[in-house]
Amino acid sequence: MLLRWFRAFLPKEERFFDLFAKHSQAVREGALALQGMLQGGEETPVFCQRVNQFENDADNVTREVLTAVRRTFITPFDRGDIKNLITAMDDAIDQMQQTAKAVMLFEVRTFEPPMREIGTLLVQCSELVGRALPLLQAIGSNVALLTTITEELTKLEGRVDDLHDIGLKELFLKHRDASAMDFIVGAEIYDHLEKVADRFDDVANEISSIVIEQV
Repeated sequence: MLLRWFRAFLPKEERFFDLFAKHSQAVREGALALQGMLQGGEETPVFCQRVNQFENDADNVTREVLTAVRRTFITPFDRGDIKNLITAMDDAIDQMQQTAKAVMLFEVRTFEPPMREIGTLLVQCSELVGRALPLLQAIGSNVALLTTITEELTKLEGRVDDLHDIGLKELFLKHRDASAMDFIVGAEIYDHLEKVADRFDDVANEISSIVIEQV
């Protein structure tokens, strides 16, 4: 108790919030590029390249955060929580990159409607994370809003799960008498997209645990 009181009077390193904002911007740009990729057509490789570029930007910010955690005397909240939060965010954009890699590897240029719908939901996830992070600067005043945002992220992840299942079923029916390879490639893309949503749900869980510890 005394230690918590003492910490309240020490200057906190606020640069973490600038870095969180920078990372979440890269994640949002990555999600928008992924959404563009899922529209298909000749521009697909251009959007894949953009996903790679933003994943690289996000990696650089993650390294900065992890260095700052080691060097900073007073962090805005628990060091472990900061590491877990930035890692979960980074995992989300890593999975976007894995999706883009699969698309490039298999030279996919057309995408199923549920894939495109998932792309739209992932952009929404990235925007919700971008809204939540600044609120962590004053958790006490923002508990209700942070709870609403994390619940919304979990709901979106559930909708992606449903679209993944619907999409796989449609894919199977479409290709069962034709190309097994087309089914395998489509299923791989669906799995990567579902994993992006899972990682966003991990971000929601990290934010929730920070809120619980701080309140």
